[in-house]
Amino acid sequence: MCISFPGRITAFKEDDEIAVIEIGGTEREVSLTLLDDEVDLGDYLLCHAGFAIHRIDQQEAEQSIALFNELIRAEKTGENEIY
Repeated sequence: MCISFPGRITAFKEDDEIAVIEIGGTEREVSLTLLDDEVDLGDYLLCHAGFAIHRIDQQEAEQSIALFNELIRAEKTGENEIY
């Protein structure tokens, strides 16, 4: 299973082909070469394997982040059983 994660753009590098994104207090670099849309500082992106794959709005990003946090809490407390 592959999971994409949301991140907010905080900076650009290398002629705007690389974005620095913030995810839960950690910064990572992602390639923008797969995106058709123009992006700006503060935009949210879904990212996978070092590539931005889709621009999303802030509400969708916040919902995804909340879900990830819920999954992390469940894993830490042992409440991650499916059945």
